[in-house]
Order: sequence, then C-alpha cells, then structure tokens
Amino acid sequence: MKPQQSRYWLNHKRAEDPEPFDTDVQTICELYQQAPHLHDHGVHIVSTDEKTGIQANARAHPTRPRKPGLVERVECAYIRHGTQTLIANFEVATGQVLAPSVGPTRTEEDFVSHVEGTIGCDPAAAWIFVVDRLNTHQSESLVRFVAHQCGIHAELGVKGNSGILESMPTRAAFLQDPTHRIRFVYTPKHSSWLNQVEIWCSILVRRLLKWASFTSVTELRQRLLAFIEYFNKTMAKPFKWTYMGRPLAA
Repeated sequence: MKPQQSRYWLNHKRAEDPEPFDTDVQTICELYQQAPHLHDHGVHIVSTDEKTGIQANARAHPTRPRKPGLVERVECAYIRHGTQTLIANFEVATGQVLAPSVGPTRTEEDFVSHVEGTIGCDPAAAWIFVVDRLNTHQSESLVRFVAHQCGIHAELGVKGNSGILESMPTRAAFLQDPTHRIRFVYTPKHSSWLNQVEIWCSILVRRLLKWASFTSVTELRQRLLAFIEYFNKTMAKPFKWTYMGRPLAA
C-alpha cells in the first residue's frame, strides 16, 4: 500500500441515468461518422467550445537557448498582461477551424455573435453545432437568433414564465429540433472528451501556448489567429474517431 498516493476521480453521470446518457453519446458518435457524407450534401457539423482565461503572460527575462551540454532554460517568472477567450469551431469532416472568435469575455451575446459569424461562412447551408451544456449555449438570445435565421414565426413565450423560452430545458429542446436548418447537439454533463474541438485545443496548447511569451492581449490575439491560419493551411485533417458508444439495449 502507498497511502501517500492518490488520484482525482469523478463519478460518471452515466451511473445516475444510463439510458439518456447512452442515447446522447450515440447521437454524437453517429454524427461524427456521418459528417463526410453530410458535408458533401451541404451540412456542416462543427464541434464548438470556448477556451477561457488564455493568459497574455510575458516572461520576465528572455529564454536562454539550448547549447551543447545545456538544455533550454525558460524563465519561470512572468508579467501578466490580461486574458482572452477563444471560441473555436472544429469542422468534423474537414479538420478546419472555422470562424474563430477571440475577445475578453464569453457572454451570451459573445456566443450568439460567434454563431452568427460561423454561419456567415456558408449562409444557405445547414449547420449542426456540437456543444456542451453551458447556459450560454441554451440562452434566450440564441433561441431568438435561430428562430429568425430559420424563419420560425411562432410565439416563443417569456423567459422564466412560459413557452419555448421558459427554461433551459425548453430552450434546449427547441435548439435541438432536427427539423431546423441550424441546430445544436449537446454532450452529456462531464463528457467534454466527446467534443472533438477539445482535442484541437490540446494541439493549440502544445504548439503555441505552453512556452509562449506575449507582451499584450493584442499580441496574444494576433498569434492565436495566425496559428489557426497556419494550422488550416498545413495541419488540418479530420480526426479518426473510433468510439461509437455503448450498444443500446434492444
């Protein structure tokens, strides 16, 4: 026994209600499998998420390059210049990162503006956004935006009171409607590993953020966008997704 050792562990939400969890997982995995075919028929499937609190830190002293017999030495002290939030879309069929948004916040308005900019890449196409269950992904503003874009003129109700806008579950049900040209598919709680953009974010951290030094939030923003442009030109390809979920009971 080694009582000094421990690991973090999270009781998975599947244990609480396995059938809805398995259904959600299978829906997302099937969309990933169908993405190339749907893309050929004008449907964009994008995995979308925010990476918050990206720090514009400048190393207090320059990095000392490696030399024969000496490893590279990176100054551990740094100067803070603020943070930025990246909202990114990873297109499942192509591996491209579409219409990234970089700014100081991730508010409800920020997310709606991001979705609007994303759809602007191909305004007449159908769009499916794979997202987590953050409240800004199930907001009143997003419902109103989707209703307007899809030409839906039905009464939406009143937030907190009635109709489609009443609560997050009612808004999510509207946003998930498969008959809409623009719709959202939600990952189960604590299942960020299902969202392919998370894999891409790990590439961003390893390739750009881990050892970088930024003199301002402006430089951070410019280098984030430059990295995405470089990634799309030289590295972008679909991820090989093999997980297809647990078989559902007959």
